[in-house]
Amino acid sequence: MTDHPIAHLLARVALNDRAAFAQLYSETSAKLFAICLRILKDKRDAEDALQEIYIRVWHRAAGFDATAGSPLGWLNAVARNHAIDRLRARKPGSLPDGMDIAEAIANSGPTPEEAAMTASDGRRIDGCLSELDLDRADAIRRAYVEGESYLELAERFSVPLNTMRSWLRRSLLSLRECLSR
Repeated sequence: MTDHPIAHLLARVALNDRAAFAQLYSETSAKLFAICLRILKDKRDAEDALQEIYIRVWHRAAGFDATAGSPLGWLNAVARNHAIDRLRARKPGSLPDGMDIAEAIANSGPTPEEAAMTASDGRRIDGCLSELDLDRADAIRRAYVEGESYLELAERFSVPLNTMRSWLRRSLLSLRECLSR
């Protein structure tokens, strides 16, 4: 986990590195804004929340433990929790039309049954990934779990961009075939 580029940026931000903070913002702000907007349902409020989230990240980056989880997961949790806090702090009647507080702060996560099904699917996917070459399986995980771009993957694996696209496409076809058995 510690070799994730976002984890490196967070470590530099913890040392008050403004350039790292700017890069972290440019690489993660769209995702965090989407989380805020989904929860708050108001663009202006989501923009304000995003600004406050990055202030929190600046002050709390040292609290991120790369061995405990994904840096993107940590950032997503900071954003989600802050957006929910803002939602709870709104005055009664200030929720968007047709939305009550229970709906607004309800956990959008899976039900226990859905979680069990997801875990079962996860084991099947892991089994199918183990049938791929190690570098292909790693590329699939980094692309579709960690969210790395084709360009980042091509650079990481020292292959041309179109080769990486081919790897991912062929690997996904192999996974689809394996999962259909």
